[in-house]
Amino acid sequence: MLRLDLPGPDDAAEIVDALLAAADRCETSAPELAARRRTLAEHIGDGLDALPRPTHHTD
Repeated sequence: MLRLDLPGPDDAAEIVDALLAAADRCETSAPELAARRRTLAEHIGDGLDALPRPTHHTD
C-alpha cells in the first residue's frame, strides 16, 4: 500500500483523468501499459469512492 497526500479529492480525480487519457493515447502501441494505467486509475477512483461524502450545512 502507498499513501499519497494531496490537497483534496479534486486533485486525485485529475490524476485519474490524466491516467485514463494517457491510457487512451498508448492503447495501440502499448496495450499492456494502457491496461496498467487504467488499473491504477481504477484503484485511485475506488479510493475516492470510499471517502466520506462531504456534508453541506445550510444556515
